[in-house]
Order: sequence, then C-alpha cells, then structure tokens
Amino acid sequence: MNSFLCFLLIIALCLGSSNAVWEKNTVHFKNSLGPQNILKIHCASNEDNLGIHYLSPGQTYDFSFHDSALKTKFNCDLGQGPDFRFHASFTAYEGKFIIVRYGRNVFWEAREEGIYRAEGKEAPKLMYSWTI
Repeated sequence: MNSFLCFLLIIALCLGSSNAVWEKNTVHFKNSLGPQNILKIHCASNEDNLGIHYLSPGQTYDFSFHDSALKTKFNCDLGQGPDFRFHASFTAYEGKFIIVRYGRNVFWEAREEGIYRAEGKEAPKLMYSWTI
C-alpha cells in the first residue's frame, strides 16, 4: 500500500511540474465601488509577493499561476475609503494538497457593502464585509 501511495505522489508531482501543458488558474479583482473610491489590493503566497495595486472604479486586476502539489494559497488584503481604513483580509485562492487544478477562474468584486466572490458562471455572493 505504501508503494502505491508513493507512486501516486510521484505522478501528482510530475503532472504539477509540467506547467507548459496545463492552463493557469486566474484570480480576478474588480473595483465596483462608488465614484472616486480607489481600491487597494495586496496579495501574497508563501512563494510570491504580488505587490500593491490600486484600482479606480471599474478597473480590474488579475493574476495567473499554476497550482503546486504542495497546496497553493494566496492571501489578500483589500482597502478602500479615506486612508484605506475600510479593509478586508481573506484567502483569495486555496488549492488542495496533492490535487493540482487547472484553468480555474475565481472572481472577487469590491462593492460598497463588501467583497463578493464567484467562480465560473455562478452568481456573485457576499463573502466579506468591510471592517474598520
């Protein structure tokens, strides 16, 4: 049984390392806040710091990546309002251990009442409210 599990792990790692063949996953952010309300976004994983991005209303920001067999995870901090005092911190994407996924699209939309999430063609759902 142990050799079978080792075999599965080796196959999963090989599939995860052949990134050129598989479609990347993408996380999308959209600023749907009111006029003149800038959205500040900062996302990072254990391996990558994506820096700070500022979006005017209507603008979008996307980043793409390949899942790792060791569990890909991106945490993001969003801020808005005067001095960006209204904020939300959450996991914007989390893969699974050993299960590598390809071509996923996760959509996050900042609105006045909070942060909405949708994946694929599902309707956006309020996930996080702004905190001070």
